[in-house]
Amino acid sequence: MRQGHFDDDHEIFREATRRFFRNEIEPHAEAWRAQGQVDREVYRKAGEQGLLCMFLDPAYGGAGVEDFRYEQIVIEENFRYGDAGLFLHLHSRLVAPYIAVLGTEEQKQRYLPACVRGETILGIAMTETGAGSDLAGMRCRAEDRGDHYLLNGQKTYISNGIIGDLFVVAARTDPTVPRQMGLFLVERGMEGFSRGRRLKKMGLDAQDTAELFFDNVRVPKANVLGDPKRGFYYLMQFLAEERLLGACTYVANAQVAFDVTYDFIRERKMFGQTVADFQVNRFKMADMRTEIDVAQVFVDSCVRRHNAGQLTADMAARAKLFASEVEGRVVDECLQLHGGAGYMEEYAISRMYRNARVSRIFAGSSEVMREIIARSIGLDPRKKDTGPGAGKAS
Repeated sequence: MRQGHFDDDHEIFREATRRFFRNEIEPHAEAWRAQGQVDREVYRKAGEQGLLCMFLDPAYGGAGVEDFRYEQIVIEENFRYGDAGLFLHLHSRLVAPYIAVLGTEEQKQRYLPACVRGETILGIAMTETGAGSDLAGMRCRAEDRGDHYLLNGQKTYISNGIIGDLFVVAARTDPTVPRQMGLFLVERGMEGFSRGRRLKKMGLDAQDTAELFFDNVRVPKANVLGDPKRGFYYLMQFLAEERLLGACTYVANAQVAFDVTYDFIRERKMFGQTVADFQVNRFKMADMRTEIDVAQVFVDSCVRRHNAGQLTADMAARAKLFASEVEGRVVDECLQLHGGAGYMEEYAISRMYRNARVSRIFAGSSEVMREIIARSIGLDPRKKDTGPGAGKAS
């Protein structure tokens, strides 16, 4: 179902990437899950392999390869041979673009080369206890003090919260204007910046999710990204790629879950025949194969649109919604087909099931995605007169 999506250069890259994950990630994944975080060293090794921030210009150490399909390959090979808790894609294609697009030349030279080498690990801090998808509810604030901003507040559920070195932090710059906020580069070691405990989660055991605290952190003006009044709009600008990244990971997890289940049911015996011999189970696999293929084709189409600069926010929301819902159905059915073994941690499907549950929540919940999509087809309660042609397929 992916004819023509990848060419020979992509497949050569995939083989090299697969070797990296099998040699450098797979042997350590269980230990990382047990300790609750990956080793920092893996980012340096990924940097040496050329897997980080590939889109960046060679002037900053990157490969100058903007083709999103290469990032898609890294995601797919990580889910098959690495670990879902290793968020290389967050570092490379979610956070780094903020600096690359919004940063000054001085900021790019100061930070990006170390990000490409894996020496500086990136994170982004938007979410607060009362402000997830509703960024206008953010309470973290940054007060202009002349030559610096004074940052106060806290963030929660922050990926790479423990091992991260540099965070893009969103904070309100005018308490009287709900959507006026700025983006600030906060570095490890800044006075007043601290981290809370590593949060225990249902899944993604190797991903160090944590709370971040800012107590009168002096952020120099040289660490402000773009216009400190337009942070809200910058966040909206980058959300489409974030949701596309998510869609790629969800389909990858569903595909791997299907594959391990396919092997399991052909070997597991019940009542003198394999689990795969029962018609009801063969039909379940047929349904899942179809759903994954449809999701994959849609996501691949969005990747091509993104490469052409044509991916819209509502299209990315559709991809994120559909892929995450398919993933949820597939991993649940795959666990069921494993029977009691599927409930055991020693079987990969158990871990995949736990990991998948958050997919319908972060980067915008399924409910928020549906609201975005509904508005995009003309069903916006704020605009009763939507005019003719509303909802026409694009």
